[in-house]
Amino acid sequence: MAEARTATAAVPTPLTGWRDWRAWPGNLAAVWRRSLRFRTIVVTLALSALAVTVACALMALFIRNDLFTSRLNQVLSISRSATEAAQETLDAASFDGDGAQLQNLMSAAYGTIAQQSSSGMIAAFRIDRTPSPIAPQDFASFPDESLITEGMRDAVQNGTASQWWQSVDLGRADGGPRPGIVVGQQLEVPQVGPYELYIVYDLDGPSQTLAFVQGVLWIVGVGLVLLIGGISWIVLRSVTTPIRNAADTSARLAAGELQVRLPVRGEDELATLGRSFNAMADSIESQIKELADLSLVQQRFVSDVSHELRTPLTTIRLAADMINDQRDEFDPTTARAAELLNAQVQRFETLLTDLLEISRYDAGSVQLEREPTSLAHLAEDVIESMHQLAQQHGTEVRLVAPGGYSPVDMDPRRVRRVVRNLLGNAIEHGEGRPVVVTVDSDQQAVALGVRDFGLGMKPGDVERVFDRFWRADPSRTRTIGGTGLGLSIALGDARLHGGELAVWSEVGRGSNFVLTIPRHSGRLKAPSPVRVDPGEEDGVQALDLTQPIDLPVRGAQTGGAQ
Repeated sequence: MAEARTATAAVPTPLTGWRDWRAWPGNLAAVWRRSLRFRTIVVTLALSALAVTVACALMALFIRNDLFTSRLNQVLSISRSATEAAQETLDAASFDGDGAQLQNLMSAAYGTIAQQSSSGMIAAFRIDRTPSPIAPQDFASFPDESLITEGMRDAVQNGTASQWWQSVDLGRADGGPRPGIVVGQQLEVPQVGPYELYIVYDLDGPSQTLAFVQGVLWIVGVGLVLLIGGISWIVLRSVTTPIRNAADTSARLAAGELQVRLPVRGEDELATLGRSFNAMADSIESQIKELADLSLVQQRFVSDVSHELRTPLTTIRLAADMINDQRDEFDPTTARAAELLNAQVQRFETLLTDLLEISRYDAGSVQLEREPTSLAHLAEDVIESMHQLAQQHGTEVRLVAPGGYSPVDMDPRRVRRVVRNLLGNAIEHGEGRPVVVTVDSDQQAVALGVRDFGLGMKPGDVERVFDRFWRADPSRTRTIGGTGLGLSIALGDARLHGGELAVWSEVGRGSNFVLTIPRHSGRLKAPSPVRVDPGEEDGVQALDLTQPIDLPVRGAQTGGAQ
């Protein structure tokens, strides 16, 4: 469906209220599409958060590994030193096979290990299980011997000069994890044999240090992301604010405010853009003023010429009428010349009338003379006045009027002119097929549609059908004259009433013009009661819905479409 359209400025779709959480995805998507600042800040924050997260995770991992490695090396060194000191104590002692003395010596060695290792969790187990009366008893200063795994014990028992370690969970009172390290090695007891020596070190202190460092890293990372976001917002604001001002100024300039300009500050790229924009606006304003002046001169010229031609045309019209009235007394050639002269004088007069009407529209001096009028009765009168023209073309005019009989305030002279123009064009281009005139109404508006089943128009022709002096087929011979201004004036009359004149046309299916007038003053807001696009219905079926009207012929009232 092609319709007459007026230029409208595109406005952004308003956002739905943020109180309804279900509307948030749509609102965020709309803000994402329409705000460069929002998109840039979101992308900057997302990339910054990703970079900071990766950096913090890597730093935390490196710090944890470094803390653990450092503590492990320290523990192994301390444990080795404590074991060597205890071994020296055992090797330096002399006893004569007294078990109690050996037990006391072993206790002294345990004390040395505890003192030098700074750990109170020590355990010692004899490797050789052969009974011995002097062998010191196994010792364990921590209750849970399951901390030492079988694999660890096997490694210590089989590694004479080796030092072994293993990470363990010492456990907390509240059930939480508590990291630790078990270091195992052998301790040689004189006259008894080797013992498994295990020293347990608590890593809760380094773990708390690591947790503190990680917490500080994440806090600093979040603060860094927020700081980057704030800096990005400030930088973007300094860049996007001039861009938004330029967009707003462009919109105001396009709306007709030719005096608006961009404020220019500084000498950077944005200032250069502002100066270039203002120079462009100055050029556009001067050109528009020149065109407006030329248009005003043109309008005055058309109006003045039309008025000046009125007087000689009236004289020529009177002379042509007198000659035409006496054409029966002339020879055939002269009589035919008189008829042609009279017809062309009438066409010239119509052209002048249309030019004067167009000049009034251009000057904005057209006023309506409203009075209550029935659109259905007005359509019947116009059809009756054009009955003879329809017969000349072999066209059957059919009227269907389910509504439109109640009076509506309108200018009947202008509406009648619109209907005569539409009906005359339909008869002219209807190829002798029936023409359907539809009148209907609702609470908001009344409408009249004129449908023909002729050749129709191409989509490009439909878009230009209301242009001045434009014809779909300039080579086509018109039998009822025409100036090329009729549809343009009809569109102006429709808009003057606050209504619209829409058109649908398709090659091979004909055309349909619909005039819609609101019942009340103001612009038309509701859809037309008469459908513009007839849809896919067959033309014959559409004709079956109407009945031809039989009106008496008025020979002196044949009107042509303009």
